[in-house]
Amino acid sequence: MIKEYRTIQEIVSPLMMVKMVENVTYDELVEVELPDGGIRRGKVLEVNGDTAVVQLFESAAGINLAQSKVRFLGHPLQLGVSGDMLGRVFNGMGRPIDGGPEILAEEYRDINGLPMNPAGRDYPNEFIQTGVSTIDGLNTLVRGQKLPIFSGSGLPHANLAAQIARQARVLGDDAGNFAVVFAAIGITFEESEFFVQEFKRTGAMDRTVLFSNLANDPAVERISTPRMALTAAEYLAFEKDMHVLVILTDITNYAEALREVSAAKKEVPGRRGFPGYLYTDLATMYERAGRQMGKPGSITMIPILTMPEDDKTHPIPDLTGYITEGQIILSRALYRQGVHPPVDVLPSLSRLKDKGIGKGKTREDHADTMNQLFAAYSTGKDNRELMSILGEAALTPTDLLYAKFADEFERQYVNQGYEENRSIEETLDLGWKLLSILPTSELKRIRQEYLERYLPHREL
Repeated sequence: MIKEYRTIQEIVSPLMMVKMVENVTYDELVEVELPDGGIRRGKVLEVNGDTAVVQLFESAAGINLAQSKVRFLGHPLQLGVSGDMLGRVFNGMGRPIDGGPEILAEEYRDINGLPMNPAGRDYPNEFIQTGVSTIDGLNTLVRGQKLPIFSGSGLPHANLAAQIARQARVLGDDAGNFAVVFAAIGITFEESEFFVQEFKRTGAMDRTVLFSNLANDPAVERISTPRMALTAAEYLAFEKDMHVLVILTDITNYAEALREVSAAKKEVPGRRGFPGYLYTDLATMYERAGRQMGKPGSITMIPILTMPEDDKTHPIPDLTGYITEGQIILSRALYRQGVHPPVDVLPSLSRLKDKGIGKGKTREDHADTMNQLFAAYSTGKDNRELMSILGEAALTPTDLLYAKFADEFERQYVNQGYEENRSIEETLDLGWKLLSILPTSELKRIRQEYLERYLPHREL
C-alpha cells in the first residue's frame, strides 16, 4: 500500500526534504499532490534515517508545505518502450509532444539502466556510413563505438548532428534494420524545431526517435533526457535486433545541470565547480553503448559537446575523451574560411577506425589511402606555414605541390556542405583524385598494386 506524507519540512528548489518516511529507497519515483489537485514528480536523491531528500522534476512554485501530499511510488523513473516509438517526438521525461497518441508500452524500463558488462561485450568491427567524408574516410565510425564531437560556442554542430542523423546507415543485409535515437539536451525552441522539421523534410523521421529537452525546462529533466534516449536505444537494439545510432547534443548542458543540482545539495565541488563524480556519471551513460555477445543489435553513440572557451582541457571534454574511443574536433579557423562541416582533421581521431575498414567492409585500399591523406595534409599545412613566413621562393616545387594539396583537400574533401551525402566509394575516389596532385614518388604509404588500380590519369 502506498502511503501519503504531509511532512514536507523544507524546499530549496529543486530539492525538497520530507521527514518521518518509511521504507524509502534511493532513486525511487515521487509524486507531490498540490492542494489544487495538480501533480509534480521527483525522485529520491538521498535517504538519511527517516528523512528523504527529493529532487523535483518541475518547478517548486505552488507547493504548500503543510497541505501538499507526498507519495513514494516504490519504483524508479521508468520509460514505456515499444517499436511504435519510431517516428515520434518526446519531451525530456518521455511524454509525447508531437500531437500523437500515447505509446502503448510493451514494457516499462528503469531509465538508469546499467553499463554493459565488459565480459559480455562484443568487439566493434563493422562500418557505419555517415555520408561525411572526414568521418567515413579518415575517422571511421564503427558499430558499437562511442565517438564524440568536440565543438565550440557558435560552431555549426547542430547542422552536423542533423546531417549525420539523416544520412547515417549500415551497409549490406542489415541496411533496413537501422534506427536513430536523437536526444536534444537543453536546447532552444528554435533548435528543437530545426531538428524536427529537418528530419520530417528528408523522411528521416520514420526511423528516428527524438527526445527534446528545452533550455527553459527544469535542470533536473535535463539529467533524465539522455537516459531516456539510451533506454529507448537499448530496447530497439537488444530486443528488436536493430542497429541504433544515439546522438546526444549538448553534453555540456547536461553537465551544467548536474553541477546546478550538486550545488543545491551543498556537495563539495571538484574541478571548475563540477561534482567530483562527473567522470563516473558520464561513464554510466557512455558505457551503455556497444555490442553484446550473442545479440545481433548494436548501439553506437555520438555525444556532441561545446567546449567552454574552446578549451580541450575543460573537465567535460577531458573526461569524455577518457571514456570514449576518439573524438571529432570542429575548427573555428576552418569555419571562418567557409568550410562546412569544419572538421579539424589532424587532431581528430577514431581509435577503432582500423577495425571497420578494408576489404568486405569498405574497400581494400581504404587504410593505405587514409594514411597517405593524413601524411600529405600534415606536410601540406607545414609547408603553407613556411610559405607565409619565408615566402614562396624558399619552397621547392614538391613543397609547393604539398601546399596546393592542403588547399584542395580543405576545399574539396573537408568542405562538402550539409546536403551532400557521399558514399564511401565516392569518398575514397575523391581521396585518390586529390593524391594525384602529388608526384607518384611521394605516395610512399600506398602499396604499388593499389596505385596501379586506383590512381587516376597517371602513367606509373
